[in-house]
Amino acid sequence: MKYMLMIYNRSGFTQELSEEQQNELFGRVDSILAELTESGELLGTEALADPAQTKTVRVRDGVPVVTDGPYIEAKEQFAGYLLLECETPERAIDIAARWPDAEYWAMEVRPVMTAGGTEM
Repeated sequence: MKYMLMIYNRSGFTQELSEEQQNELFGRVDSILAELTESGELLGTEALADPAQTKTVRVRDGVPVVTDGPYIEAKEQFAGYLLLECETPERAIDIAARWPDAEYWAMEVRPVMTAGGTEM
């Protein structure tokens, strides 16, 4: 089953960390990514640009309205994702719990449906 692990954090928080803290955090990320690459579970991962670069599109009464910024007012923002192929939901949850952002902010684990959407 495929799982998307959505990374939530606060934009710019890593710049507030000391160099030692940054090295530790990114070292942990590199270690997890190496493990997932070796096991074949990692299908893809990307970070997202700063939320200030976001455009939100809403269509009301047939008229598209485009606004700057993320669609919600919150300190935590969707910052990136990992797409995994895991044997069980528990494995995906275990990986999310090990990701450093889970300690500071949050990780969301969601199954990815196939085109037929019959899994749910």
